[in-house]
Amino acid sequence: MPIHPTAVVDKHAELDSSVEVGPFAVIGPQVKIGRGTRIGAHAVIEGDTTIGKDNHIFQFAALGAIPQDLKYAGEPTRLEIGDHNQIREFATVHLGTAGGGGVTRISNHCLLMANSHVAHDVKLGESCILANSSALAGHVVVEDRVIFGGLSAVHQFTRIGRLAFVSGGAMVTQDVPPYVTVQGDRAEVVGINTVGLTRAHFKDEAQARVKNAFKILYRSKLGFREAIAHVRAEHGGFEEIDHLVAFLENSERGIAR
Repeated sequence: MPIHPTAVVDKHAELDSSVEVGPFAVIGPQVKIGRGTRIGAHAVIEGDTTIGKDNHIFQFAALGAIPQDLKYAGEPTRLEIGDHNQIREFATVHLGTAGGGGVTRISNHCLLMANSHVAHDVKLGESCILANSSALAGHVVVEDRVIFGGLSAVHQFTRIGRLAFVSGGAMVTQDVPPYVTVQGDRAEVVGINTVGLTRAHFKDEAQARVKNAFKILYRSKLGFREAIAHVRAEHGGFEEIDHLVAFLENSERGIAR
């Protein structure tokens, strides 16, 4: 196991024999790390943290610290990180809290750029990107393939739908529907994330349905509930539209307009 002699790895930590640990890194007793994962210099991994295979944790990243939540009283909670993620310099990811289900979870193929922050009880979907200094507050739920621009932030308990794009500097306080782009202080929807849809291999017909649904929701004079019903009536039965409608109907914080 290629562990640098200056690294501090607790004897109770469970590391696959292929894990690399750089100089002065610190790994706590409850940490479990899968094969092929690399830990950079001065990184700190603590708490009940499980990391999958083929991840790259860069220098000075801090994973598994207790939540920045004054209600946290030392209860046993966890951090779970999947496979093939990159967590860059000075990124921070915290344990969950009892009030939020007890688990912070990062899926697979995500990129957390330098200084980004994932707070307690966040659920981060597949192939998401957090650009430099972006921040997700506690209990945020992010679906797959969402991109956050630099210096953007998301209010606690907010949901971000799949294939959404959060522009740099945006302050998100309400749920962001799938497939849209938001921007601004108290972020507002400004259009469809057509680049994201194309990269996700949405066929032309599917993109056309999404764009038509957007027009009904955001450009018609219908009330929002009436607009949702109209979208279902016109395009229901297609997976991308059914997902959109379900997301909108299950909002508790309200939808970004």
